[in-house]
This record gives sequence, structure tokens and C-alpha cells, in this order.
Amino acid sequence: MDQLDAYWRAANYLSVGQIYLLDNPLLTEPLRPEHVKPRLLGHWGTTPGLNFCFAHLNRVIRERDQDMIYIAGPGHGGPAAVAHAWLEGSYSERYPDVSRDVEGMRRLFRQFSFPGGIPSHVAPETPGSIHEGGELGYALAHAYGAAFDNPDLVVACVIGDGEAETGPLAASWHSNKFLDRRGDGVVLPILHLNGYKIANPTVLARIPEAELLKLMEGYGYRPHIAGPDHGEMAGALDTAFEELAAYKAGDADRLPMIVLRTPKGWTGPREVDGKPVEGTWRAHQVPLSKVRENPEHLAMLEAWMRSYRPEELFGADGAPVGGILETVPRGPRRMSANPHANGGELLRPLRLPDFRRLAVEVKSPATQPSEPTRVLGGFLRDVIAANPRTFRLMGPDETDSNRLSEVFEVTDRAWNASLEPTDENLAPGGRVMEVLSEHLCQGWLEGYLLTGRHGLFNCYEAFIHIVDAMFNQHAKWLESSRKISWRPPVASLTYLLSSHVWRQDHNGFSHQDPGFLDVVVNKKAEVVRVYLPPDANTLLSVGDHCLRSRDYVNVIVAGKQPVLDLFTMDEAIAHNTRGLGILPWASTDQGSEPDVVLACAGDVPTLETLAAAALLREHVPSLKVRVVNVVDLMRLQPPSEHPHGMPDAEFDTLFTTDRPVIFNFHGYPSLIHQLTYRRRGHHNIHVRGYKEEGTTTTPFDMAMLNDIDRYHLVMDVVDRVPGLGEREAHLRQRMSDERLRARAHTRDHGQDPEHIRAWTWPARSSS
Repeated sequence: MDQLDAYWRAANYLSVGQIYLLDNPLLTEPLRPEHVKPRLLGHWGTTPGLNFCFAHLNRVIRERDQDMIYIAGPGHGGPAAVAHAWLEGSYSERYPDVSRDVEGMRRLFRQFSFPGGIPSHVAPETPGSIHEGGELGYALAHAYGAAFDNPDLVVACVIGDGEAETGPLAASWHSNKFLDRRGDGVVLPILHLNGYKIANPTVLARIPEAELLKLMEGYGYRPHIAGPDHGEMAGALDTAFEELAAYKAGDADRLPMIVLRTPKGWTGPREVDGKPVEGTWRAHQVPLSKVRENPEHLAMLEAWMRSYRPEELFGADGAPVGGILETVPRGPRRMSANPHANGGELLRPLRLPDFRRLAVEVKSPATQPSEPTRVLGGFLRDVIAANPRTFRLMGPDETDSNRLSEVFEVTDRAWNASLEPTDENLAPGGRVMEVLSEHLCQGWLEGYLLTGRHGLFNCYEAFIHIVDAMFNQHAKWLESSRKISWRPPVASLTYLLSSHVWRQDHNGFSHQDPGFLDVVVNKKAEVVRVYLPPDANTLLSVGDHCLRSRDYVNVIVAGKQPVLDLFTMDEAIAHNTRGLGILPWASTDQGSEPDVVLACAGDVPTLETLAAAALLREHVPSLKVRVVNVVDLMRLQPPSEHPHGMPDAEFDTLFTTDRPVIFNFHGYPSLIHQLTYRRRGHHNIHVRGYKEEGTTTTPFDMAMLNDIDRYHLVMDVVDRVPGLGEREAHLRQRMSDERLRARAHTRDHGQDPEHIRAWTWPARSSS
């Protein structure tokens, strides 16, 4: 226990030093203002509690030879995780210049929250971390994601009492209902109650303890209380690990959890400038904020640091003394060196079936329909069968709705709660994870990927916005990780967005929003990819490509409703490889310059573009029309902006520099302008897309509400092609009348006219 306390004091000393010091790391001389950083940044309040947990978890690892990683929910306590990694030795292994000696300690202190140094949070730069913790709420979901399919792993998840107030964390407690005690690892939640957030008390620290325990019991856990005492914490952990073993053996039906109460800013200054600090919200960030200019604060800082008795903890050379090192686990058992916290080290390629075997036969383009996501479901079925322990499909209760149902031929939905006779496809160990929380699906998948496995997240397009912020955090993690040589690539996070804006006519306005694409393209180009396959075969090819990729966020938008098949499989592969291309059979400009380019991205916009091209071919046969379909949205950018970007010369050849381009787009029109604004012909690009017009109506009326329908596209061509308006005024009026007739038909009959619902590419036009 004395060694454990010494480790804790050493970690606290190193944590304070990171927040405050530039030099004099061992206090071998009196502290002077020039030893202190000019800008004091960091969070002290939660840090000593995290250090307390790390010290005690190390003891358990050594005594039980336990495979364990940590998740630090209050990741703003970054000094603790960095101090822990340095004491364990893994920090110096990853960063040899930050050695375990006095010079390494000086560099450790100087780099923290310093220009050119490391972030103040538990970032990718920190060995042992897979959870940044800057945005609160996701720790427990990440922890369970890491535990799935890791049967020998314990994930110790420290949850801050401020974080426990968030919606995602509240839902995450239910993750225990999805855990398979035989095939999965276990999660040990440690609810750290220190009483305050930034400036307010926390709810769970203030409610009666009996109510808190009932809350945790109601979630399905067996809570154990520990206070700021080494003996209490050691006893609680020993009991918890005995219960974890019983749970894994099938002798207990509840996971344990620990409720740890410690003062906020524990062991720091008790009072500053006449105001209480330790145990209050004032300890949240930097308790002594005027150290360089206030001699009293400087003296208090020196007394604070010396209170840890550094001369007992570090030798004259700055290295931790032997007693501290004896508390540290060995090799990969160190939490800061555990390979599960650096999942690229464990990642193995998926065994992927040949997607071409599932190809839809296409005898003639745009003449017969398929349901793209249903076809993809057969591919995902085969992926799951070939990778029974390393691939999971996440989705908020929408696997059937998104027509991926064929996966249930080889697996079930994961479920560890009670069953009713009417239940279908529910079992422990199922590879499909469904819960009506996009936050949980995202968090589980992130934890699963970051520990070396693979997966896919399918969701209604409008509601993926629920995880906008989580996507941001993961994308930033990937951006940072790519710059860290010791973090090998992990499997990409792939979204399949179906039930999309153009076929949410039955659910109405609330379900119509394609704006996630706008969120995604604002991230660093190195980590984001966006695909809009227009038919089943292109979706199969894109799906295979995304599951093979590493270190990206892939967004695939594809419909579940029947759409016309446009490409044979060989054509689909070639089209996807290019990322975009001319549809020769729909174009009439072969051997000449086009009068107009009809561009499209997305399945419904593509259908309407093809129908418009057929109308123009019928009514204005002399007009030279080029039809261009875009699958890889990032091809629209120049190479200077995105690795997939198309060179200017190639872009100009495809879209021209002086002819009107009518671009029919799946999402908000402004996004196409954002991607193409640097192009020479940008002033000729006119985009149609979603413009916040929606209701419960028919599919074609939905298209008309937003002016992406075939008739409006023809009207756009008449308006935009020089000289055509004067000649084709009759055609324009006819198209306007057709829109009115189609809308009237929907009001009279409740569905679109037959010639629109059953439209295919005219056989006479296929030449």
C-alpha cells in the first residue's frame, strides 16, 4: 500500500508539473517565476482522481495478470494519462527524447499544452488512449465497443459525474444488455463523483446515496462504494474483480461497478486568495492562476509540489525510484502499452467474398429495377459469415427497414436481456447491434474499430445528424493518428445512409435531411470519403472498397427502394474507379462538343436526369447532351484540395469551361458549389438539390417540390442553353404543364402517374 501511494503521489507531482513548469522539474532549487509557463492551461480538478484509479488498477493487473485497458471519460484530465504512461515507461518508448530522467521530465512538463507540444486532453499522442474525452458522453459506449469480441479483456471506464449527466452516457448504461459473457470481454464502470462540473454541482454527486445506488441497480449493475482511501478502493476493486470472474463463469447475472467519491482538486491548494478551492468547482482548471506575477501564488505552488515529497519518488537522475516501478505491470500488460489501445497493431484484413458473384444482371441500362441495399445485404451476410469474430453491423433498429435483412440468414441481433416467444433473431453473440440510439451505435463502433476490428453503421440519412459531433471527434482522432508513426492504421468507419431524403415521402419533412454530407466534407480531406452509388452494382463495388480501406470515414448514400440498374458489374467497377464519368448510352454529344452537360449524383437525381435526357432526345433531337454521373463526390475538388480530386484539364474536358452544366444533386446545392468553386467553368454550373421543401407526399411530388424533377430539368436546359429559349418556348410551357398535371394526379389518386412510376429508358433511345 505504501508503494501504491507513492505511485499516486508521483503521478500527481508529474501532473502538476505538466500544468505549471517550464524548468526546474525536480525542484532542485527554489521555484522562480521564469520556471513557470507564461500561459497556464489544463484541468487539475479530475486529475488526482484519475491518478488514484490508475494506481489501483495497476495493482490489480499485476496481482491477477489481467489484460486491461482504460477509458478516461474525463479526458480533460490529460496530465494524469501522460504521467501514467511516463511512469510505466511506454511514453519514453514511443518518444525517446522524453526519457525517464530529469531532462525527459523537463521535456514532459514543457510540452504539455504548449505550442508545438501535446494537447491538454487524453489525445491520440498519449500511449494507452483510444478516447479523447474532450466532448463528454461517449466513454462507456467506447468501453463496451472495445470489449465486444475480446473475451479476456477488462475495460476499466472512468466516468466523470459531469459526463454522467449527458444523454449518450445515460443510454450507454444499457450496453450491458448486449454483452455476451462467453464471447465478449467485460466493462468495469468507475463512476467518479467529485461533486462539480466547471462551475456547478453535479446531479449524481448530490442526490441521496440510496437513490444513486438504486439507479445503478436499475441499470443492471452491482454498485460498490469507495471513498478517498486506498484501503476502501483496494477492497472495492478486489470485490469487483471477483464478481467479474463470477459473471464470466455464468455464476452472476450482473456486472459490478464502482462509485468513487473524492474531492475535486484532491491534494491541491485548499484555499487561494481567501476562497476555498479543493473540493469545489474552483479546482476544475488551474487553481493558482497568477504564479508568475504573484509571489504568494508562486510560494503556494512550490509548497503544493513539495507536499508530494518528490525526493522520495525520483532519484537524483530524475528516474522513478524502484518502489514505484515495482507497482508497474510488465510489457503489454501496462495499460499504456496494451495493444488493444493501439488497435492497428491487432488489425487483420477482413476475409471478403467476391462481391461480383452477387452482381445484378443488366441486359440493357435503365430498363429494370433492383433494391440496392437489399443486394448489399447479401454481401454483408457473406462478410459476417466469413468473419464471425471481427465484423459487426451497427444500426438503430433499422437493419430490416434498410433492407439488409439477408444478414439474419447467418447471425442474430446481439441481445442479453430477457426474451419473449414473439422475438425474432435475438441471441447473445449476434453480429447485428441494434439499439434506438445513434450515439450508442457510433460509440460502440468507434471502440470496436479502435481496438482492431471492422464494422459498418447503417442509419436513416436524416437521423445520422444525431452523431454529427461524434463524427467530428472521430475524424479529428484519425487526423491526429495519421501523423503518429507508432499508431498503425485502423479500419475505416463506414456509414451506409439509406431511407434517404428523396424516399422519405411517407414520413414527411422531419425525415428529410441530406445535410450530413456538408458536415463531412468540412473535415480534413485525408480522412473523409463520400460516395453516392446510383444503382445496386455500383453500391456493391463501393461497399467492398470501403470495407478494405483504412483510417477513413466513408459515407455511402444509397437507396433501399427499387431504382433502375444502370451498370453491369464490369461497368460499375470501372465507373467507381474513375469516380465519375459520361453515360454514353444516355448522351447525344459523341464526336462533338455538348450544348449542355446534365450532371447528377445520387440515385433519385440520376433517375430524373436520365428521364430529362430522354425528353430532350425526343423533343430536341438536334441538341447535343452529355450526361455525367458522379459517384465519388470528392472528385469534384481539385487535387490540391483532396487526394481524390480531378485535375483541372480532366475536369474541363468532362464538364467543359463554357457550356451550361445542370447538376442534379442528392443534397443541398451549396455543397456542389463549395466543391467546384475553383474550377474555370464554375459560373456555368447550376445546381438543383434539396432546398428544405418537403412533406408527406409522393416520391415524384417530393422531387417537384425541390425542382429536381425531369420536367424542371428540361426547363432549366431551355433557360440556360443560349438561343434555345426562343426556339423552344413551347417545350418549356409543356414541361410546366406536365408538372401541374403530375401534381394534380397525386392529389386526386394518392400516387404518381403510372408513366412516371414505371418509367424506364426508352428502347428507341438506347442507340
